[in-house]
Amino acid sequence: MVILITIYLAVNLISFSLMGIDKNRARRGEWRIKESTIWLIAIIGGALGATLGMNHFRHKTKHAIFKYGLPLIFIGHLLLFVYLYKSLA
Repeated sequence: MVILITIYLAVNLISFSLMGIDKNRARRGEWRIKESTIWLIAIIGGALGATLGMNHFRHKTKHAIFKYGLPLIFIGHLLLFVYLYKSLA
């Protein structure tokens, strides 16, 4: 379980960082991180980090799909973790 939590924290740190990097690149008019990459990282476990990064960096907050989609994925992750925890206990 400790390994799973460590991986989850690492993926969320990466997704938080990606939002900051993409915001910085957007400001400078540079090459951007694909939205599909952000979604992929969010789906595999980084939805919390992406949501926190979105709000912290004020990046993609006007996009309803991000504003509501990322928190919904996080809720799905929470439900999955609760289910797995109860199944293994």
